[in-house]
Amino acid sequence: MSEAPVQDSPTPRPGEDFVRPAREEKRARAEAIGVDADYIASFVDRFYARIREDELLGPIFAERILDWDEHLGRMKRFWRSILHNSGEFSGNPMVKHMAIPGLDATHFSHWLKLFYATLREDERDPAATGLVGARARMIADSLLTGIETQRAGLAGARAGKDLPHA
Repeated sequence: MSEAPVQDSPTPRPGEDFVRPAREEKRARAEAIGVDADYIASFVDRFYARIREDELLGPIFAERILDWDEHLGRMKRFWRSILHNSGEFSGNPMVKHMAIPGLDATHFSHWLKLFYATLREDERDPAATGLVGARARMIADSLLTGIETQRAGLAGARAGKDLPHA
């Protein structure tokens, strides 16, 4: 029996032919309205500077973030993954947030208000503000719902329904 010929390039994984163009299209759509890597980096830096100074959220972050450069880098990878589908973030935000005692809708609403204010202070394109704001709300809703479902079972399943919109 003869051996199979050696290929110079690996066989694409199932779905890879679809995933790469879909990622490129998502990034291109975001970049077309100004949401490129520089925008994301600037936004993350400005937003977390605001968080660090905030009376409600600042102490929560100060207790948990020992290396702000590392955290900001992680958040930039996270937002590029969310907005460009870059696939470069790995981690479990739900577990991190569930470990914070007392975190509730008040915190997530406040986080979103700071997020939206940061988006609007340097708004270049309302479509960019809408895209990034909608993703932030989706994330806040998901985290809050996960936390409340963990605490209260199915009664917490709609916990994020009243969170503010951009």
